[in-house]
Amino acid sequence: MKSLLVKIGNFLHCEDGPTAVEYAIMLSLIVVVCLMAITTIGTKSSSVFSKVANSVH
Repeated sequence: MKSLLVKIGNFLHCEDGPTAVEYAIMLSLIVVVCLMAITTIGTKSSSVFSKVANSVH
């Protein structure tokens, strides 16, 4: 248990911790933007396909 606390303490004092957090935040923002773009594209394409289907009938 003590070694785990020492490792956590070293991680917090090391420069790698903040860098890892920054990368995690950037990755989460990229994922959110991608999901929003995919949702928007899906909605728009669904609308187009519905218009085409209605015009064929």
